[in-house]
Amino acid sequence: MNTSDQYLKAIYLVQQAEDGPASTGRVADMLDVSPASANEMIGKLEDRELLEHEKYKGVTLTDEGIVRARDALQTYCIIERFLLEVLEVDEFRAEAKQLEPVIDETVADRLDTIIDRAPQCPDCFDPENDACKLLEVEPDPAD
Repeated sequence: MNTSDQYLKAIYLVQQAEDGPASTGRVADMLDVSPASANEMIGKLEDRELLEHEKYKGVTLTDEGIVRARDALQTYCIIERFLLEVLEVDEFRAEAKQLEPVIDETVADRLDTIIDRAPQCPDCFDPENDACKLLEVEPDPAD
């Protein structure tokens, strides 16, 4: 998954939470980047017709952007589930965020054959807890 996929995933999750366009500020916060960096990448994604950005209103993914975002979210879920269920990594969220940019679709597909992923993935993802709703984990006390 590359950086653009991380942006698409973040925009998708913010759109879902806000039930409308995603503000660039929320996207920047979610990715822990500056608003300027977020605006730069949003411009690049708009040039690739993966989203539409209306100044002062926010960002809306195109149909192709939604497909890419859902694929990116599913890959992230696969990484999380693999780390927690197979490797039993306690800090699976932090590890998943570190691995997310370097795991490609081929590796994600192979990891997926090892885990017992729910068919409703990625709709099972809970952005507030940054994890699949179906994972049996304690809430993060830092949140």
